[in-house]
Amino acid sequence: MSEQERESFFAKERIRSARALKIRGLKKKFYTAIGLLLASAAAVLALVPIFYTFLNSFMSSAEIIDNYGVIFQSLSGHAKDGAKYLAKTPVLRLVPQRVTIEQYKNLLLMSPTYLFKFWNSIIMVVPIVLGQMIVACLASYSFARYRKKRREVLFFSYIILMLMPFQVTLVPNYIIADKLNILNTIWAIILPGIFSTFSIFLLTKYMRQIPTAYIEAAKLDGASEWQIFTKIALPTCKSAIFALTILLFIDYWNMVEQPIVLLTDQDQQPLSVFLSQINEAEIGIAFAASALYMIPPLLIFLRGEEYLVEGISRSGVK
Repeated sequence: MSEQERESFFAKERIRSARALKIRGLKKKFYTAIGLLLASAAAVLALVPIFYTFLNSFMSSAEIIDNYGVIFQSLSGHAKDGAKYLAKTPVLRLVPQRVTIEQYKNLLLMSPTYLFKFWNSIIMVVPIVLGQMIVACLASYSFARYRKKRREVLFFSYIILMLMPFQVTLVPNYIIADKLNILNTIWAIILPGIFSTFSIFLLTKYMRQIPTAYIEAAKLDGASEWQIFTKIALPTCKSAIFALTILLFIDYWNMVEQPIVLLTDQDQQPLSVFLSQINEAEIGIAFAASALYMIPPLLIFLRGEEYLVEGISRSGVK
């Protein structure tokens, strides 16, 4: 091959390589744009109900009935002959015609039920989250450090229990609570929540990723098992612990079935049950109560969003 032919060959290869890189870049931009479009659509679908709830909570009762009354009249629980088609197109207003805090006044000042239910939720959820994290940290460290056959069998049983719907375990929880004479008390909710299996599974997967070199170096320096747990395991799993705390708080903040079954006294039931039992005549209060109900988990999520993403991405759960 002559010098001229060689130069012509390399020139064609450079052109081909540049064209291939350009096409690859265009494909990457196209797929990125499609992914961004789908993510934006999913975000809009998730945020629109939240905005509707917050903004409609500032509507008056008359305006809410005018806008949404036709929807409730068509439901099977209100129509005489069962569910039927809408008589007219409902008006879904994003911005109230007249802004008022009437619903919040009725909810917070005229009736103490909301505040009682709110504190019931706090009294139940906070001990469950704290207790479950303590149990999960200790149990997960044991499963991660001592991987013997018996412990693996026990961990596998934890996974099976975690995969079961909570409706399956609700009946045994009811029977045990009845035997322990804690039925219709907050302990019937708190104790099963503390010993839930999800946090143990997730935190064990995370702790098993801790390099054994760290632990061996600590043991050579004379560190005890408790020092290894508190000085190495817990700081390394900080993001996972924060992520689990957020997930557990949101999960138990929204529980409905457990309090309905295990707490027959309505004065002890949490706010989530109160919201599920609001009827058509109190739809305005439902908007205000739902808006306030979303604030605690929303603030916790915004505060620990970075920990949540990092904890889940590094836990080995895909």
